[in-house]
Amino acid sequence: MARRRLERSEDVAFQRRTRERTISSVSEMKRVRVYALDGLLALVLLAVGLLGTAPAAHTQGRPEPGAWAYILVGVGAVAVALRRRLPTTVLAVCTAGTGAYLLAGYPYGPVMFSLAVALYTVAAHRPLRLAAPAAGVVFTVLLVCGLIGSGYGADTVGPIGAWVAIPLAIGVTVRVGREQVVQARRDEARRQADAERLRVAQEVHDVVGHGLAAINMQAEIALHLLGRQPSQAEAALTAISRTSRESLDELRATLGAVRRGDLDDRTPGPGLARLDALVDRTRAVGVPVSVDVDGPVSKLPAAVDLAAYRIVQESLTNVLRHAGAATAAVRIALTDGGLTVSVTDTGRGGDPAAPAGGHGLAGMRERVTALGGELSAGPLPGGGFAVTATIPVRR
Repeated sequence: MARRRLERSEDVAFQRRTRERTISSVSEMKRVRVYALDGLLALVLLAVGLLGTAPAAHTQGRPEPGAWAYILVGVGAVAVALRRRLPTTVLAVCTAGTGAYLLAGYPYGPVMFSLAVALYTVAAHRPLRLAAPAAGVVFTVLLVCGLIGSGYGADTVGPIGAWVAIPLAIGVTVRVGREQVVQARRDEARRQADAERLRVAQEVHDVVGHGLAAINMQAEIALHLLGRQPSQAEAALTAISRTSRESLDELRATLGAVRRGDLDDRTPGPGLARLDALVDRTRAVGVPVSVDVDGPVSKLPAAVDLAAYRIVQESLTNVLRHAGAATAAVRIALTDGGLTVSVTDTGRGGDPAAPAGGHGLAGMRERVTALGGELSAGPLPGGGFAVTATIPVRR
């Protein structure tokens, strides 16, 4: 047993390491692809800057830019290759290069593209409380250097403001959208985790609840007969042993599915094929149970099959706990209207607190509702208790 447990632990550790290596490899590939795209963008900006600076000067009626103009354009374009790794530093380099370019009297041109990309990157990857002051500094540098070096007038305030405001606005919009997507994914993951915990709680409640109810009843029988009829007490103890073993096996299978992460509607689980064993276990503790099955229930969808079995199991558990001396009747019918599961008893009418506060009835109702069905439960007029569930089934 210990050796098997050790091997299982080693398998789990190996799977975890393999998964971590896979995730790390995928992340590294994404990082390399992003850096390659940034490098390609830098080459495009460099080409546009080298080829477009002179035509921009001619268009504005200014003399041919000198070598320093092309050097400053190249520095800004090449710096863009590091924009995702060092966004703030790249923005500082582009701002300084563009400011020196304007201060030297060179005309507006493609040098502004690199600065706009750098500003957009800061706005898209840094909080607004950092991006907004950075945009203010960029605007101030461009305005002062343009007025002093290039001799532009007040009419350039609007264009300079546009070169700063538009990349800032686009970057902030992208960042907010990205954060909303991440938050939506977190909310969905939290919702799925809550649903999975509820599903596990329902499964464990159904498995353990029925087994313990049957064991408790058999134990009381054994204690009552131990002194006067030891042979019948031995039969009750044997039933306790069998019931506990079956419950432990089912609980182990359920927890194993949880550990593997495959507890879903496709996971093979108990169904109506095990109805006879469930009914026999209830009969063994002294509760007569009649069963009436109408229709081909052997080919039900897995989720419907499991829900029907759990409804019968929980209903019979409530009979053991609350009905007292009673008989029970299980009726299952598959018609064009769907699957109908009904469990009635002739006991005390059930525990009055159970419908309002019991977890069993609430769990049954959640199972049925999740499948698009309806469930009703309550005392019968002539005594006893009835649980009826109708679940739609696609033929």
